[in-house]
Amino acid sequence: MLKPYKTKAAILVEQRKPLAVDEILLPEKLSFGQVLVKVHYTTICGAQINEIDGAKGPDKFLPHLLGHEASGQVMDIGPEVKNVKKGNFVVLHWRGGAGIEATTAKYLWGKRIVNAGWVTTFQNYTVVSENRVTAIAKEFPLKLAPLLGCAVTTAMGVVNNDAQIKVGQSVVVIGAGGVGLNIIQAASMVSAYPIVAIDILDNKLKMAKKFGADFVFNSKKIKDIGYKIKEIVGEGGADVMIDTTGNPRVIEWAYEMTHPDGKTILVGVPPKNDKVSIYTLPLHFKKILHGSHGGSSQPHVDIPRLVRLYKAGELKLDGIITHEFRLKDINKAIDLVRSGRAGRVVIKLLD
Repeated sequence: MLKPYKTKAAILVEQRKPLAVDEILLPEKLSFGQVLVKVHYTTICGAQINEIDGAKGPDKFLPHLLGHEASGQVMDIGPEVKNVKKGNFVVLHWRGGAGIEATTAKYLWGKRIVNAGWVTTFQNYTVVSENRVTAIAKEFPLKLAPLLGCAVTTAMGVVNNDAQIKVGQSVVVIGAGGVGLNIIQAASMVSAYPIVAIDILDNKLKMAKKFGADFVFNSKKIKDIGYKIKEIVGEGGADVMIDTTGNPRVIEWAYEMTHPDGKTILVGVPPKNDKVSIYTLPLHFKKILHGSHGGSSQPHVDIPRLVRLYKAGELKLDGIITHEFRLKDINKAIDLVRSGRAGRVVIKLLD
């Protein structure tokens, strides 16, 4: 029997409804490649909002657990786990890294089975696959560490792998949330210029300036934002347009605003039934339209690099997290994320 044998967790019981916060039983033992982690902090990503809202359609796995970026400490390891050991402090991440991709854990809630993926984090204790945890130094701030599980690694991957931004290229980032801010920061680190941030909230644009944006625009306050952008990047459009909103109309506009030799990178995912319409002829020449999947990041490679950059003072993480909640108030935290008025929202699980 695992110790502890139970945990508090936020459970998705029904789509488009608040999560249920209740006590569930952990699996009796760890299987091949599984790791038991005590979660200290987790953050809320747009992916969880999409799961709750059913953005990809009906959910076949209800009830199930959520969350894919967190920090914590390894409490126990299953057979053949070699990349982490008991006592390690770790980042939990949704993209697969080094190690075993184990069978997914199942929990008990009364007489009901609660499903889980390879990683879930909206709970005090979680059973995850070895390849969803990466060890970090115990000195690294655990409140900031969840950002390395998705927001920062995705953003750095978007810049390095998807957009492959070159020195001096013009970059426009639409949406200055947790991922958008870090895309701006990463673009600045590779000497893109100019870097333009677009959002509908002035407080996010203020943050964008701190993270490296050269120009910021509130699209609700400017009548012809396309004209303003072309004044800065040139009449042909931006070298790289990056959308984090997933809004189909914004995606269409971003594609139109991309230089004929440029790239449109899609980070945000549109709702399943809301189609995007574009004129495809430029794609037969040099224009590129590319959907990002977590920036094609490799957590076991990228997270140690990001830790080094943070220690060296080259990577800014302070200020990205704007609000903190406890697990019992997770539905309030989710409502705040939906409002768009926060940066990254953290849930503190450590007692």
